[in-house]
Amino acid sequence: MIDTSQKDFRSTALARLQDPRLFREFSYIDGRWRAAASGETLMVNDPSDQRVLGSVPCMSTAESAEAVDAAQAAFADWSTHLPQERSAILRRWFDLLKQNRDDLALIMTLEQGKPLSEARGEIDYAADFIEFYAEEAKRPNIEGVTSHLAGGEVEVWREPCGVAALITPWNFPCAMITRKAAAALAAGCTCVVHPSKETPFSATALAELAERAGFPPGVFNVATGAPAEIVKPWTEDPRVRVLSFTGSTEIGRLLYSQCAPTIKRLVMELGGHAPFIVFADANVDHAVACAISAKFATSGQDCLAANRLYVEDGIYDEFAEKFVAATRVLTVGRGVDDPQIGPLMNEDAILKQEKQVADAVAKGAKVLCGGQRHATGPLFYQPTVLGDVPPDACMLREETFGPVAPLVRFGPDDDIIARANDTEYGLVAYLHTRDPKRIYMATRALQFGMVAVNRTRVTGAPIPFGGMKQSGLGREGARQGLEAFTDIKYVCRDFA
Repeated sequence: MIDTSQKDFRSTALARLQDPRLFREFSYIDGRWRAAASGETLMVNDPSDQRVLGSVPCMSTAESAEAVDAAQAAFADWSTHLPQERSAILRRWFDLLKQNRDDLALIMTLEQGKPLSEARGEIDYAADFIEFYAEEAKRPNIEGVTSHLAGGEVEVWREPCGVAALITPWNFPCAMITRKAAAALAAGCTCVVHPSKETPFSATALAELAERAGFPPGVFNVATGAPAEIVKPWTEDPRVRVLSFTGSTEIGRLLYSQCAPTIKRLVMELGGHAPFIVFADANVDHAVACAISAKFATSGQDCLAANRLYVEDGIYDEFAEKFVAATRVLTVGRGVDDPQIGPLMNEDAILKQEKQVADAVAKGAKVLCGGQRHATGPLFYQPTVLGDVPPDACMLREETFGPVAPLVRFGPDDDIIARANDTEYGLVAYLHTRDPKRIYMATRALQFGMVAVNRTRVTGAPIPFGGMKQSGLGREGARQGLEAFTDIKYVCRDFA
């Protein structure tokens, strides 16, 4: 039961929506908005103050299977749509996202906590994937191959795999859906989507706009509830031919094992532990600005976040002083007030910050600023910088996923690239230097799927996003993102 103050908060927050129908408290299966047959629901809180924003259905295992039934039934028709027809529907979906940008951003901020300006940026990012794949959908995918057989005519076709299961995280609740779904839908696949239980309303808003865009029933489905009830049946169902997941490496391993019996195509964007390497010849002011962005965007809750800041000894003190000064002035507050740092997602995230800071300090690190919870509320943590963090600190081995930055000195004779590579993760690395030879040698040697040189932002719809080692499988975005949802068919014909 939601008390009066909770209802007042909810009504006030949702009154800011220009289109209230974008806030949907249902699952979307086979073109219908549905509650759970059991009547069970899952409460969703605003992390800024933990007040209840709304609820979504806890769909059962049987209802999860019904989403696959719907997607499987719709696949035959959707996969044979003309590419131009699929493109036109995707384009309408893109237009609707852009038209409803402010409402979608507000919904995201209320359920996820990120600052409004970041949320608007994510809606633009999410829309870019739809626009990109609306164009890719129209491009021919038959490749002629010179025959090696006398009298034979050889072609290679790409055909949609079938039903695609998309499991998405809470830190980017819109973009991680569109990056997967737009590619799958453009390829001719149908989708069953399971959003994080913390941020389901961004997913249901996307479903509302997908319905308005004209996707046929069953093509795009959203099932809310507990992952064990929703996702496990999808991993076991042979009709689900592709599973795309963004989240932790730990959960990725579990899904990998669950999908093994049905030999699914897997696309996984998993954990990251990004090194941020600053050599003595770097532009210090520029490196500091990039480090602030790379560390503190999404309050540090980003797999691309700079987790290990290695600074060469010759500029370490200057970098540390400027980085601390820039960190101290970061604003902290509720996402709707558009600060630079919002709340963390839950209490476990706060406890992780406290554990890692305490461990580093006990081993000799110095707290240069921050280092404790923020007065704004129970899920806020101060933007924190630790200096001279020792190599055995757990934060140099584990993802932080919060606003804590460890600074580590290295000398000109240290093999800093080997230290950066000494991790099970391999998603992204950041490199700051003005030496062309070092740039070439370091980018070749870094064991990461993406390397950013003298900049922070590298992502976007046209690039193949993904990592090496235990940071994932496959790529999302670019042409490779669409190909992940296709099977190759080789055809050899003889007309004799």
